[in-house]
Amino acid sequence: MAKQTSLITFTGKLGNMIGYQRKNHYFLRSAPDTVRQTENTRRAAKRFGSASKKGALIRHAFCGQMEGDIDGTHVNRLTKAFIMNGRNHEAALKGFRFNQYTGIDHFFSIAPACSPEGVVHIPAQLLPVIKGSTALEVKVITATVSFGTQRIIHTNIHILTLNPGEYFAGAFFKIDQSSTGISVVTIQVRALREGIPSYSKKHMAADIIAVITPEREYTSDKAAYVQQHFSHNLSEVHFTNAHLHQSPVFIQRE
Repeated sequence: MAKQTSLITFTGKLGNMIGYQRKNHYFLRSAPDTVRQTENTRRAAKRFGSASKKGALIRHAFCGQMEGDIDGTHVNRLTKAFIMNGRNHEAALKGFRFNQYTGIDHFFSIAPACSPEGVVHIPAQLLPVIKGSTALEVKVITATVSFGTQRIIHTNIHILTLNPGEYFAGAFFKIDQSSTGISVVTIQVRALREGIPSYSKKHMAADIIAVITPEREYTSDKAAYVQQHFSHNLSEVHFTNAHLHQSPVFIQRE
């Protein structure tokens, strides 16, 4: 080990030397002639590399479309999810929280869902009162990606603003799907105060609610279920004003 004393220091490999930093000092060591790896080590490294690339693709697809602070641990958590689930992308992604501290269930007592045909449904429900907030901004973000080619095919966003503490009549969104990629649907909710977003992690959530693969085939039972529950004429967005015909029960969120 030798200390770097020149005006220009470096880290990483340079020729047969490796530079690295320890606190405020830079050092050098020679690179080994050979690197011994067992078969298990090589497989683990390959799995980690593949999972890291997939996680990076999802981050690039969604984080640029989101606003507000995102939990800094989401990078490692995404990679771990892909390592644990391998090629089962739905198991790796569905239910993933970009903010591990708060989920969209903090804002919706009845969870949003997405049909296999790509219809996102936010059910009618009484919204909670969010302390210090005057509005809720809801973003439905869809990204169609190809893990094989590591590219984002397209993204689209639907936005609506809701009033906390009031009855919401529900909404439907038809997302764009591609036959050549996997469609990942994320819902982000932010609490606003007079149009200004809260920067508290308690008042922002972004969850992946669905992963739709083009290869999936559906049985007649699933098709009948979808037709029964999503039998509305949907071009873009459909929701109506409605009122709760009973004394409201307020849900308080801190």
